[in-house]
Amino acid sequence: MTFLNAYWKNLMLINYEIDPSILLPYVPKGTELDFFNGRCYVSVVGFMFMNTKVLGIKLPGHVNFEEVNLRFYVKHNDKRGVVFIKEIVPKPLITWVANSIYHEHYETHKMKHRWIKDNNCKQFEYQWKLKNNWQSILVETEKEYTDIIDGSEEQFITEHYFGYTKYGNTTYEYEVVHPSWRQLKVTNFKINVNFESNYGSAFKFLDHVKPTSVILTEGSEVSVKNKKIIHR
Repeated sequence: MTFLNAYWKNLMLINYEIDPSILLPYVPKGTELDFFNGRCYVSVVGFMFMNTKVLGIKLPGHVNFEEVNLRFYVKHNDKRGVVFIKEIVPKPLITWVANSIYHEHYETHKMKHRWIKDNNCKQFEYQWKLKNNWQSILVETEKEYTDIIDGSEEQFITEHYFGYTKYGNTTYEYEVVHPSWRQLKVTNFKINVNFESNYGSAFKFLDHVKPTSVILTEGSEVSVKNKKIIHR
């Protein structure tokens, strides 16, 4: 059964290599870290939820909104998925629903976004206010979409189709259904994020690390299925 339908639009994915030991405390029981060419990744992801429906119903004031999250990559048997360290949205009801029903790690902060197109490039920016300071992630891209190459780091990052959450000793799994996405080649980016303030001291080192890649995808219709408990 489908819990949520939406259009995820203009996904910005900023990807870093990370020491796997940092992530081990966050790995849900029954899953293991997923590696690409021997490397372990964590990603900052910003995008827009659009035309959002929960159980087929559009909730007034909760149809279109921003999200920024920090996530990493795991697998369970032959399923490849993501685990979220934190997800930020501007709507308290979204936070309550996600944390209560899916045992996620949402927080509510003031947010805004900006998309600009001119004759030379496109620009995308997502911002959120942490205490009194605005955090932001911004990319400039080429104008024409291209397919993501099979076997590439970009495909690894964008094609994990399950979510996993840990709640005590229980692990929940939910499927996220969407087609492969197209991308815009990123030509420039700017990251203004205090990683320690946002995500804790374990991620402070990201303040001084260059991303391994920065991706901007077109997005698509997305369906999030109901959660279920997994066992080893």
